Amino acid sequence: MGGHFGNLERIRHVITYSLSPFEQRAFPNYFSKGILNVWRRFSTQVLRVAPPFVIAYVVYSWGTQEFERLKRKNPADYENDE
Repeated sequence: MGGHFGNLERIRHVITYSLSPFEQRAFPNYFSKGILNVWRRFSTQVLRVAPPFVIAYVVYSWGTQEFERLKRKNPADYENDE
């Protein structure tokens, strides 16, 4: 019933493949294709992602400035105080 730790149960009809880490290349075609691929992906998605971030930044900065403006006291209300 038992087995080595990792082979404790039997699984049927499942095929697994593995490749030794010593046979893999860590960064294949990184400099020849990787940088161009990053630029292609960035340029196709920037018009989808950037406008919501720009709108959110404008709304946030406007809200912060408006809050700071409303937080101040009006000097005209205190002209006749002694």
